[in-house]
Amino acid sequence: MLNLTASFEPIHFVENLRYMGLGMLGIFIVIGVIMLLTILLNKLTEKKDSSDEEHKGA
Repeated sequence: MLNLTASFEPIHFVENLRYMGLGMLGIFIVIGVIMLLTILLNKLTEKKDSSDEEHKGA
């Protein structure tokens, strides 16, 4: 017969906090890399406006 009973053991939750923390850290690192790449690409591909250069020279 199939046993479908589940038991809650709090110590297992505490043991898994390390893995949950590593997963969250990985998510934040990936988001940070994506943000930095987006900023870098925006800086590298922005078009120079001629009116901006005139204001800097004056």
